Amino acid sequence: MAVDSSLSSPLGPPACEKDAKALQFIEQMTRNADAVQRTVLAEILTRNASTEYLRRYFLAGATDPNTFKDKLPVITYEDLQPEIQRIASGDRSPILSSHPISEFLTSSGTSAGERKLMPTIKEELDRRQLLYSLLMPVMNLYVPGLDKGKGLYFLFVKSETRTPGGLLARPVLTSYYKSEHFKTRPYDPYMVYTSPNEAILCPDSFQSMYTQMLCGLLERHQVLRLGAVFASGLLRAIRFLQLNWSDLANDIRTGKLSSKITDPSLRDCIEKILKPDEESADFISEECSKENWEGIVTRIWPKTKYLDVIVTGAMAQYIPTLDYYSGGLPLACTMYASSECYFGLNLNPMCKPSEVSYTIMPNMAYFEFLPHEPNSGSDSAPKLVDLVDVEVGKEYELVITTYAGLYRYRVGDILRVTGFHNAAPQFHFVRRKNVVLSIDSDKTDEAELQKAVENASKLLKEVKTSVVEYTSYADTTTIPGHYVIYWELMVKETEGKWPSKETMEQCCLAMEESLNSVYRQGRVADNSIGALEIRVVKSGTFEELMDYAISRGASINQYKVPRCVNFTPIMELLDSRVVSAHFSPALPRWTPARRR
Repeated sequence: MAVDSSLSSPLGPPACEKDAKALQFIEQMTRNADAVQRTVLAEILTRNASTEYLRRYFLAGATDPNTFKDKLPVITYEDLQPEIQRIASGDRSPILSSHPISEFLTSSGTSAGERKLMPTIKEELDRRQLLYSLLMPVMNLYVPGLDKGKGLYFLFVKSETRTPGGLLARPVLTSYYKSEHFKTRPYDPYMVYTSPNEAILCPDSFQSMYTQMLCGLLERHQVLRLGAVFASGLLRAIRFLQLNWSDLANDIRTGKLSSKITDPSLRDCIEKILKPDEESADFISEECSKENWEGIVTRIWPKTKYLDVIVTGAMAQYIPTLDYYSGGLPLACTMYASSECYFGLNLNPMCKPSEVSYTIMPNMAYFEFLPHEPNSGSDSAPKLVDLVDVEVGKEYELVITTYAGLYRYRVGDILRVTGFHNAAPQFHFVRRKNVVLSIDSDKTDEAELQKAVENASKLLKEVKTSVVEYTSYADTTTIPGHYVIYWELMVKETEGKWPSKETMEQCCLAMEESLNSVYRQGRVADNSIGALEIRVVKSGTFEELMDYAISRGASINQYKVPRCVNFTPIMELLDSRVVSAHFSPALPRWTPARRR
């Protein structure tokens, strides 16, 4: 189809007229970033002027950035908890937003280990859908012909609960997949999935994964791209194939669906698709039964052009494993989003993972940036910077004001400015603030890790033993990945004794019981995190660790044991001193909160 030349974009030649309009929208928003930001803030403040939260700060109808910044404080989730608890308990007065809060989107845990409840309103779905609609027009600039096949995406819903006041509380993607925006999305040749909605929306994670993998195998010659939200999710799918290929191949050979699939609507849907195909079944069996799984993705799905997964931040640890299984296929990171807000997209999605930068779309929310200067030595609080005024090379913490009622809210993401697209800045995601360990969607900070170690070490008192030092790392060489905690123990000479294998295993479980509900759901319901492991090291190991750090220039006066390690020589030193290793013997307790 010929594209109207008046709709051409500086980003490149669009694949179709629909793409041209999307690319033109990106140009319009980023060229006028400052004006768009001022309009967004004015809209948010005008519509929410009568809310309890804004009236508290006496804005008196002002909608300009200077008055807004002068009157309203920068806040964290803990500051907002009283208002959120009132909404969760059933208070329907306009506390944060003049529009009704439609549901809560659950985010990673608070300092108390519970999920954050992020308020949202119905129209936010339109805003998220708008950002999604921009992704493929950009990707089509770099990878032609994606309308000639399908995407094998492993997408899942997670458990949802209700607050005491009756509002749904669930992850942002579960909210989106269950929305009419997703379920009744119009046909788009560039956005065709192998997985039917019934497979994606099945709440049983095994049945959902099994049928999504089965559909991907049935249409393996149609698959042009593989994806999941996080890199860890795609590796979990590959591991699932390793464990279940024989049953999957048997279903394809016989044309009969495994009895393990018990969901009636899912069975009905898949049985309409499944037809006997002995040739495909033989090929899959032959490839999957080989000991060497290097390049398995392109062996099974030979037309795959790229993998669509997030590999920035903590997910970068999975890149070598993805390269191994895919034979080095390009890794595309397409968008930057969180439960609080969808932020922007990658305008060069086929770049190297280390070079990924996200362009903030100024229409999504009002953005401010807190300079991140941990070693500045200054006691004065740094002044927040507007979207268009950030400086290339500097790091900032993201602060947002949203249509749903978050005002000057610290998201906790640390970003580095890499450049600009027109007037809109582009950021490299550096890390989550204070996060020490992460395997999947879990985020464990230093304080939480410390508390878990303290709780577990109480079990050692009976044998007069204590933990003298510890560190940790996220081991992603296993699928699923798991937390590894290194302990150095001290046994009281006269009355103490070395803890038994059973005691150490209970210590592992006690640590898991102490971690947040996001971690425990990953262990119990999602199977996205493996059993926690404690590796006991020889006495004196942490002194050796300090000696090594000092030999590399660390100050002996300022040295602190790192609570998380990922530097290969340090990990090699620790592993060379391990005297025993122990795994959690059971799953930690986790149940979805009951509906009321």
